Formats: sequence, C-alpha cells, structure tokens
Amino acid sequence: MPDDEAGRRGGAKVIPFWPVTPAGTVSPGSWASYLASPAHLADSIAANPMLRSLDQMWNANPFRQVIPVDWAGVAWALRTIGLRGATDPGRAFAATTALHADLWRAAAEAWTDTARRAFLGPAGGEAPPAPTDKRFAAAAWQANPAYRVLRDAYLLASDWLLKQAAQEEMEPRERQKLVFHLRQFVDAMSPALIFAANPAAIERALQTGGLSLADGTRNLMEDLAAGRLSMVDETAFAPGRNLALTPGKVVLRNALCELIQYAPTTEQVHATPLLIIPPWINKYYILDLQPKNSLISHLVAAGFTVFVVSWKNPDASMEAMDFADYLRLGVLETSDAARQITGAKTANVMGYCIGGTLLAMALAWLAKRGDARFDAATFIVSLQDFSRVGDTAVFLGEPEVELIEQQMMARGYLDSREMSNMFNLLRANDLIWSNVVNNYLMGQRPAAFDLLYWNADGTRMTRAAHSWYLRNTYLENRLVQPGGVELAGERLDLRDLRIPLYAVGAERDHIVPWDAAWRITQLAGGEVRFVLANSGHIAGIINPPGGKGYFLTGPDATDPAAWRAGAKRQEGSWWTDWFAWLAERSGGMTKPPALGSRRHPALADAPGTYVLER
Repeated sequence: MPDDEAGRRGGAKVIPFWPVTPAGTVSPGSWASYLASPAHLADSIAANPMLRSLDQMWNANPFRQVIPVDWAGVAWALRTIGLRGATDPGRAFAATTALHADLWRAAAEAWTDTARRAFLGPAGGEAPPAPTDKRFAAAAWQANPAYRVLRDAYLLASDWLLKQAAQEEMEPRERQKLVFHLRQFVDAMSPALIFAANPAAIERALQTGGLSLADGTRNLMEDLAAGRLSMVDETAFAPGRNLALTPGKVVLRNALCELIQYAPTTEQVHATPLLIIPPWINKYYILDLQPKNSLISHLVAAGFTVFVVSWKNPDASMEAMDFADYLRLGVLETSDAARQITGAKTANVMGYCIGGTLLAMALAWLAKRGDARFDAATFIVSLQDFSRVGDTAVFLGEPEVELIEQQMMARGYLDSREMSNMFNLLRANDLIWSNVVNNYLMGQRPAAFDLLYWNADGTRMTRAAHSWYLRNTYLENRLVQPGGVELAGERLDLRDLRIPLYAVGAERDHIVPWDAAWRITQLAGGEVRFVLANSGHIAGIINPPGGKGYFLTGPDATDPAAWRAGAKRQEGSWWTDWFAWLAERSGGMTKPPALGSRRHPALADAPGTYVLER
C-alpha cells in the first residue's frame, strides 16, 4: 500500500519514505540511496515537526562538528518508527500506553523508596544496586529521586524505542540498520550528556569552584579547532619513544611498505622465520606497544626470528596502487627478503585482521602457482567469509561504498578519519560519549592509554586497492566462492589452503564476530586449530602470558555453536598455546641470523620511517 494512502487511513499526512517515480509507483531504490540525496532528506525534515526540531537541536549543538553522528541514518530510523505509528495507530497507542505505565511505575518506586529511607532508614545490610550502565555509575543516580526518575525514564524510553524496531517487517539487513541508528540516537540523548542533568559533573564543578567548566570549554574549543573529538592524550606516546621499542632494523623498503627484522635475544633461534602481515588501515605497532604487552617482543624472547611489515601511509600520488601491488610488495617481496636474509627455504606467516584477508588471498594465489614458500599460517581475528560482519555492515552497503569511492576519487585516497569514525560508532558509548562527558562536562584531559593512542594513529588507503577490496569482500563476498576472486592472473580457491593453519577469534569482537573468524575452519582445505580469546578485537589479542583465558578447539564441528559447546576453557593467554604450535612447525634451533644481508642491508633502526608518517 502506498505510504500516502496509509497516511490518510491513519488520519495523518505522511510524506512517502521511498522515492516515488513520476508514474507514482514506489521506486525499488534502497533507503540509503534515498538518504544520499540532500533534497529528499531536507523535504522529510521540513515536513515532520519532530525531525525538524531534532535537526534544529543538533545543528545548534557545537558537538556536531567533532562527533560523527550519522544524522541521515537517525532521521531515517525515527521516520520509519513514526510511519508505523501512523499506519497502525491502534498498536502505536497500546505501545505508548504501556510505556507511560512503566514510566509512572518507575517514578512511584523511586519516590516511595526515597520516602522509606527518609522515615525508616536503610534496611540492615542494604547496599544500592550496582549500576548496569556505567554512564549512571554516580551514586546520585540511585540515591536522588529526581535523578533516578530521569535515569529510569531515559532507560525505559530507550528500551521502548528499540523494541519498536523488533516489530517492523523488513529485510534482516534493513532491520540491522534500523536498530543501529536507533541505538545511535538513544545514546546521543542520554541525560548523562547534559551538564544540568549529570550529578557527577555538577559535583565536580562545585568541588573545583567552576574551574572544570572552564577546562571543559577549553577542551571543546581545542577539539573544534582540530575538527575531531580527542580520545587520548596524544602527547603521552610516540613510536620509537615509548611505543614500538623492540630493537630491530629496517631491511627492506619499497613503495608500499618497510620490512623490519627484530634483533634476537636468545643464543639460538628456530630455523624457520616468522613474517607478520598487519592490517594496512592501521600501523603495525599494535603488536609492539610496550615491552610488557608486546607480542613481537614475546615472540623474540621465545626464540623466533620475527619480521613485520610496516605499511606506508599512502597519499594521492599512490591512488593507482591496486590490490595486486599489496600482494606483490607486501607479501611476496617481503617473504623473499626474510628467506634470503635467514637462509631458510620456507617461512611461517601470520596475518592480523584484514592483513589476514590479504594473507588468505596470497596463500590461495601461491597454491595456484605451486609456490610452497610458507610452511604454516596464522589468522588473527580475520575475515574470509563476509556474510556476517556485525554492525560494520551498516556502513558498507552498495550506496555507502559508492560514497567512499566518490571521496577517494576526489582525494586520491580514503582519509583514515573516515574509517576511524566508522569503528568508533560501533562502540559509541565507550569511544565517543564517554569522552564527551570526560572532556567537556568533567573538564578533564583524555587519558594516556597506549591502545587508544594507536587507535587514533590510523593510515590512509589507496583508492584502487581499497575499492577493489570492499567490492570483492564486503559487497560481493567473492572470496568464499571457488574462483570468485581473480587476483594477479589467478582465480582463488580457499580450498587450496592445505598447510597447517592456526586461527584466533575474540569472544566480544565488534568488528570481526568470532563465529565469522571461525569460518576458516570450514573454508580451508587442510587442518585448522581454532582458539577463542577472551575480550574484544584488540584486548583479546594483546593478551600476554598470565592473561584472561581462552577457549581451545573442541571436537570437529560444522557450525560455531557446536564448536563453542565442545570447547574447553584454558587459563592464561592464548599466546602460550600459539607459541607451542608455532615452535613445532619452525624447525630446529640454530644460530641467530644477522640483521639484514648484503642484498638487504639495514636501512634504519626500528620502528623505521613509514610508521612515523602522519
């Protein structure tokens, strides 16, 4: 039924959401392509009082210049819920009535509990309930009835709005977008983000004599000038000063990467070297933060000869470099150098995140060529099957990729800030709104945290390579199709991966869901040992010995749920298990090789020059 007819039946005029053709029929275009038109979005906002008010509020908010809220997506989500209310007023009335009842009940409970405490005192041994939402951790949110009512009203209204999405009849992908943008909206509407409604911010202002307000204003003005939200104290760290400290030498430099060889710390090392391929959208030193949590340092101490690829930060002059260049310069040339320097015929290799996707393609490509240069491979939180990518899918549909391609055509590359904003929105409360409260309401400087410093130190992406990657993976999921991806003259088939494989997923990974990382066990043609790390995409991987525990592969299973049911929890870090697995496939012990060779002389000390490019 057309939306305008539905609106008349509901007693209210409704502006059609979908684009309408001149003939009056609904266009099959997706919602994202519709919203990509500023004119359509402006019409919707102008015709809807609620959207118009929200738009005016957001445009008057100085935060809009530093916080990457996807207003177009939020507007679509609110309009979708509003349309349901207009087309089914009976159900909307029932849902609203239930919400009002819950709000009155929560308010009555808050004031009754306060009165009981005032007249009777707290019950013996009674403790306030622990907050389930850390935004409301301050004691006043529970003890003060006014704040408690405000908190409960917000949480009930947020829950109600998100439940409305569950009742919408739409494709699963569209529902995922609807829920994501509604959550983005409710997160942004938290009373904890308003100074007058945040008891912790008010208390700090009183304690500091208003100094925290002045400091918060200064922090906001600095972020507005920089055009971004500060998430970390960027003066506290620098690669080569207190990060990326493991000693080594740059032994190869080409147009796309540097190859770092690390100095041995043991009298003997395993004969087979290890090559690490990190993601090209980040800098490699996530694997070499500080000595206590450096995976590279721990590998060297365990007797491995380690090489790592350090990607260059591309500029517009490199826009034509394609994915075949990443294969040629980032995998083939670097592995040739590692083998030549060590005198080993073969090497082992590890790929982290999308570095693992590149590695999977490289291994399939080498298999087609009959090239057996790698003995064993490891995939760390890496995707090969892109059918399930979590909320990342919200940003990487056809219209979104087209927009990314337009941006890259204009600049010659994709700005790292675009990717950073996307990943930050996946955990908006932790990475965005908590910093708004800390920086602006509390007037405090961002924390000095090595992980967050690395997260803010991203790299750009070359136009040709990134466009090819997005279309062959996120959009078309070709890598899981035998022969689906053609790269450098070969059609790739993951069933050709018959060398021993080790794969790691992370239990609370918001970028690579663990059951998606597990899929390599079904796609590869050989033996795969799968381990499930605790925590998330980064914290689950940067997990030195004595860490948070992990789950080890259970019996053979054809689906992740069955694997998880049979997996056994192990104490400590998965590093210990991987090091033992890797040692069995790294040959005997021998004298450490020199750093570099006549053919590949040392060019600079680690961490090299490319990692310092901003």
